[in-house]
Amino acid sequence: MYKKAQDVLTRLPVEYQADLLPAIRKEFLQSEKTVVVFDDDPTGTQTCHDVIVLTAWTVPLLLAELKKKPSILFILTNSRSLSTEKAVDRTLEIGRNLNEAVEQSGRQVIVISRSDSTLRGHFPDEVDAIAKALKTQHAVWLLIPAFIEGARYTIDDVHYILEHGELVPVADTPFAKDSVFGYIHSNLKEWIQEKSNGKIGLGDIMSISIEDIRRGGPELVAKKLLDCKPGKIVIVNAAAYKDLEVLAMAILIAERSGQQFLYRSSATFVSIRAGIAPGKIFLPTKEDISSKHGSLLIVGSYVPKTTGQLNFLLGQKKHETIQIDVDELLTKGNSTQHLRRMIEQTDQWLSNGRDVVIYTSRELKVGTDTESSLKIHSVVSTFVVAIVEGIKIRPSFIIAKGGITSSDVASKGLSSKSALILGQAIAGVPVWKLDLESKFPEMIYIVFPGNVGDEAALWNVWNKFKSPA
Repeated sequence: MYKKAQDVLTRLPVEYQADLLPAIRKEFLQSEKTVVVFDDDPTGTQTCHDVIVLTAWTVPLLLAELKKKPSILFILTNSRSLSTEKAVDRTLEIGRNLNEAVEQSGRQVIVISRSDSTLRGHFPDEVDAIAKALKTQHAVWLLIPAFIEGARYTIDDVHYILEHGELVPVADTPFAKDSVFGYIHSNLKEWIQEKSNGKIGLGDIMSISIEDIRRGGPELVAKKLLDCKPGKIVIVNAAAYKDLEVLAMAILIAERSGQQFLYRSSATFVSIRAGIAPGKIFLPTKEDISSKHGSLLIVGSYVPKTTGQLNFLLGQKKHETIQIDVDELLTKGNSTQHLRRMIEQTDQWLSNGRDVVIYTSRELKVGTDTESSLKIHSVVSTFVVAIVEGIKIRPSFIIAKGGITSSDVASKGLSSKSALILGQAIAGVPVWKLDLESKFPEMIYIVFPGNVGDEAALWNVWNKFKSPA
């Protein structure tokens, strides 16, 4: 039996009352900096709007964006699909390119390593790589996994997911059983030690409590941050937007005194760090979805939440379906003839105005170790990308379910190098408009995280775009 969320949340101190966002925004603008987000999969854009996300990171591309002086810029690293060694190499490459773009543009940056609110990802390796590339090894690390839109809270250093009215410690959820990024601890002090293989000890970790935030406000939190020695890791407890606003203001105060920070954060904190309220809901119009062709849904995520949402959607019997048999794909390999039939059938349905769901078989296939599990993901993703590359008929809109799936479909299948984040379809589900150079220019592309939404969420989002205002 888990703790009732209402009991726990109502016993916390009352939230800090002052509206801090305007002051945060004013000081942020005066700093003339850009928040640059290294995002390990595309779902990190799930709280932002009117922001560019890049799927490539050449110096000219980074320089062109920094010259526009944006408040926030996302770089999609897709490192969660890579081994730790390759993820570190990619992070170092992006960091070096960013350094060069900063020098040429004169635009200063604040770097956030955005990752999963359910704690999957390459930690601490990616943050270490950022520190090396940007020469900020003496910065204090802030670990901020709270994702308010998805009801993921950190209380007394334990990270929880709200499910059916209960606060479930994250290690007791299916996300902790991930074949690549699994873990056994919900207490973040223990989780940090676990993920660092004991290299980071308890003496290197401190925490900011919800009591510190709500009773002490920015001044107390800033004092605690200033007391941190370089290289220390600070766990940030949070259960509301206001908690993160207090943190952002405290960071500004501490930075005035010379303290440096690196961030490992969920999506919620990104907008708040720039003084922007997160979570603008995007309402599509008929002008946005003007095509008479059918829509395309691509479902690759294997988490139980996604499978439940897929089953609900298919149960409405409104879509044509193509299932990719993963077991057959792994044993028999990629059949060119089989692939061509799938592409031709998809094109025919789309052309006739039929809505199509392409999904992977639901039995999760894992390897004997992390490397072989990632290879399985790569084989499946390559096949999905090949289908999208082969499609000739432009869908009315595309929904991609799952982080790695949506990243590979956008950057490889649709050849998109950048996109404009329009807002959210529902809380935690970002809507992109692809660039003019992509396969389907200015396509509406909905990035649907595997771990977001109730059972009807996928159906509701599809319905919202199928029948726009």
